[in-house]
Parts: sequence; structure tokens; C-alpha cells
Amino acid sequence: MPGFLRADGPVTGFEVLFVCTGNLHRSPVAERLLAAALPEPDFRVRSAGTEARPVPLDSVTRAIVDELGGYVREFTARRLDVGQIERADLVLGLERCHREAAVRLCPLALRRCFTLREFVRLMDGAGTGAGTRRDAVRLAASRRGVVVPAPGESDGIDDPVGAAPDVHRARALEVRDAVLTLAGILGR
Repeated sequence: MPGFLRADGPVTGFEVLFVCTGNLHRSPVAERLLAAALPEPDFRVRSAGTEARPVPLDSVTRAIVDELGGYVREFTARRLDVGQIERADLVLGLERCHREAAVRLCPLALRRCFTLREFVRLMDGAGTGAGTRRDAVRLAASRRGVVVPAPGESDGIDDPVGAAPDVHRARALEVRDAVLTLAGILGR
């Protein structure tokens, strides 16, 4: 069962991994906003990118995260790897290609991999019967094929790379809205 380690030994916690392409905009925004919304000691949030290089966040993303209430501190983009997926209880891509990349790296994680919007959509109307956070993940996986799929790419949030700051902010607001709903689901 996924969990994480602390300096003083193993801890049974719950870890969420957000995945985007460069780990420079969407997934760090999601990581920092969910961590701010659920700052429990047994809850860990990470992010990674399918094509990430180890570079810091740009000033636009930093300012947006700060404005939206996320904790801005040292951040260096991380490339997605198998170990991150194996440790995560829930893997959330910002687009379908990110979810698929995680599953290709770790096929056994299929039932824990969704897009952020897909997970929220699958849990809509599921009620409070999800129990634990891991139960919520299992419930969302069981609802695939039962809940009507989203058309086209509406389960994804577009990459703002190379766009003007107002586009970055608009994408960050889309991430924030989904993350706030996710926090409600995981915080039950």
C-alpha cells in the first residue's frame, strides 16, 4: 500500500501526486494549493512533469500561487519517475496525456491515476459514502464506465507555457477551482 517515509520511520499517510508536462505551472499550482487546503501531517502533496528539467518556478507562477493562497517556498521542477507513482495513493494528471504517461511508467497504478477534473467529475454525486481517502480513490475508479465520460479534452486544463500572464492566471484559476473541490472530497 502506498505511503511515505518520515525521518523517524514509515508513516501510513496519504499522498497525492500532480503531473503536468514541465512541472512549472499547472502541477505546482495544484500541489501548493492542495497542500494549503489540507495541511495535515499525514497528508502529502507532490508534483512532477513528464518532460521536466530541474529549474525553479518563474516569477509569474510564483506570484499567482502566492495570490491564491499557496505556500511559496523553494521549488525545483521534478521529472516524473516510477517511484513517485508507486508512492502516491492518488495520481492526478492535468491532461489525459499526463495520466497516460503515469500509467505507462507504472501500469499497476491504473486504478489510482486520473486527470484532476476526471477524478472530481467521477466523485460528483458519489455522496459521503466514500469513507477514507483511499476509499474515495477506489470509488472513483469503480465509477469509470458508469459515469458518462467527458467529451474531448474537457477533463484537461491547457498548458499556459509561452502565454501572457493573464492566460497563466486563467489556467491557475481553473486548477484552483478543481483543487478546492478535490480538497472537499479528500477532507471528508
